[in-house]
Amino acid sequence: MSPSSLWQSIKAYAAHDDPLVATANTIALVVVSNQPFYPLYLYWLVGPDVAPSYWLFLSTPLFAAVPAISRLNTVAGRVLLPLAGIANTMLSAKAFGVASGVEMFLIPCVLIGFVVFRPSERIIGLAIAGLAFLVFTMLHGNYGQPVHVYTPEEYASFVKLNATSVGTLTAFVGLLVAGLISQRGGT
Repeated sequence: MSPSSLWQSIKAYAAHDDPLVATANTIALVVVSNQPFYPLYLYWLVGPDVAPSYWLFLSTPLFAAVPAISRLNTVAGRVLLPLAGIANTMLSAKAFGVASGVEMFLIPCVLIGFVVFRPSERIIGLAIAGLAFLVFTMLHGNYGQPVHVYTPEEYASFVKLNATSVGTLTAFVGLLVAGLISQRGGT
């Protein structure tokens, strides 16, 4: 399969007549495409012990399934995206420890929960935000010993990496939403 036909297949998989569904599908596939690079980012920016990051691939099928689920039920597909993100964040907090700053990924999960639902579906976004808040308040500091304990210097690098990743994902979601607003005739 040529790169061009692969790209066309990915675009077709993400496509949907409902722009909010297409947005959720795009976000999910961007996350999927970035997950294989996370161990490399860890190696380059944190240190050589990247084995705990392999646990995070457990969430890849959830993100990859968002467009397929959306074809069956648009609400379920859009709900799956932030729920997969929350689950991935919880798994990451256990793998790396909360000192890694990985819980910051709950922020884009909340944002996604608010922006991929219509005003008539606002209760879903509020429930997702509430779940993210509960996960943070109830589990922060209660994950037990991480899979691997990093040095204070490595954790400082981890926080920088995760803050940059969260900022990038949040900005990407913002750009997608700005595009939706512009399509609706907003200025």
